[in-house]
Amino acid sequence: MINYKEIGLVNTRDMFKKAVKGGYAVPAYNFNNMEQLQAIIQACVETKSPVILQVSSGARKYANQTLLRYMAQGAVAYAKELGCDIPIALHLDHGDTFDLCKSCVDMGFSSVMIDGSHLEYEQNIELTARVVEFAHQHDVTVEGELGVLAGVEDDVVAEKSTYTNPSQVEDFVKRTKVDSLAISIGTSHGANKFTPKQCTRNEKGELVPPPLKFDILNEIEKRLPGFPIVLHGSSSVPQNQVNLINQYGGKIENAIGIPEEQLRKAAALSVSKINIDSDGRLAMTAAIRKVFFESPGEYDPRKYLGPARDSLKQLYMHKNTHVLGSAGKA
Repeated sequence: MINYKEIGLVNTRDMFKKAVKGGYAVPAYNFNNMEQLQAIIQACVETKSPVILQVSSGARKYANQTLLRYMAQGAVAYAKELGCDIPIALHLDHGDTFDLCKSCVDMGFSSVMIDGSHLEYEQNIELTARVVEFAHQHDVTVEGELGVLAGVEDDVVAEKSTYTNPSQVEDFVKRTKVDSLAISIGTSHGANKFTPKQCTRNEKGELVPPPLKFDILNEIEKRLPGFPIVLHGSSSVPQNQVNLINQYGGKIENAIGIPEEQLRKAAALSVSKINIDSDGRLAMTAAIRKVFFESPGEYDPRKYLGPARDSLKQLYMHKNTHVLGSAGKA
C-alpha cells in the first residue's frame, strides 16, 4: 500500500474548509495523459490555485494505475519546480464499487468518490458508509452523491436527472460520515447538457439554458451549514471552442453548457468543488483540429499536442480566475 502523503499529495479536508470560508470552489479537473496534467499544473501554479486532479474509472484503465501514481508524484514535483508548492489532491471520480475505491486508496489516491446515486437510498448509505469507514482509516477523504445527473461520462450514463432531495441530506451525511456531498441541481455530464427545446433565446438570439436550482442549493446549505457541496457536470461548453471544432472539420451539434455566471454564484455559496472535464476536451480538440487543418502533413505529436496543452492551460487559468474564484488561494 502507498500512502498519498509519501507522494506529496493532500486530502481535500483543509481545501474545502478554506473554500467554504473564502466563498470559492476548488477546481477539479479530469486528466488522462501527460499534456492534460501539464496544463492543469501550469495553470494552477500561475494562478496560485489549489487543485484536485480527477481520474475516472475509465481514465485509470486508460493511463494505468501504476503510471497514474507516478504522474501524480511528478505533478507535485513539477509544481515546486515551477515555483509554487500548491495543494494537490488525487481524486477518484465516480467510483462505483467498494473494491475500486479501496484499490485507489491502496495506490496513493488522497480522495475518492463513491457514487451510489443509482442505488436505492438505504443501499447508497450502506455502500458509502463502508467506503468511508475504510478510507478514513488512511486519512483519505470521501465524496458521496445524492441525486442523479443526466448525461454520459465514461461508464456513467443517465437519461434523466433526479434533483437532490434536501430532506435527505442531513440523514445521509450523518449516517455515512462523508466529507463532501455531490448534489444534483440542474448540471449534467457531457457537452450536450440541454436540448434546444429546453432553452430560451436572449436578445442576441443565443440559446440560454434553464437556470440551476438555487432554491435546492440554498435549502441544502441551511440544513448542512458549512458543509462542502460538490457540483458535477459543470462544463460551460464555450461556443468559441465548439465553433473552431466545426470550422476545422468537426461536427458537434447542439452543445450547450452551464453559464459561467451561475457557477460563480454557486461557488460563492456552499459549493466547494466544481468538476470540469468536457470544456477541456473541447479546447484540446479544437487546437488539434486547427493544426491538422492548417498543416495536413504534420505527424509529430508534439506539434499538435503542444498547442492543445497551451489552449487547455489558458482555459483553466480563466476558470480559476473568473469562474471558480480559486486564484490566489493556494
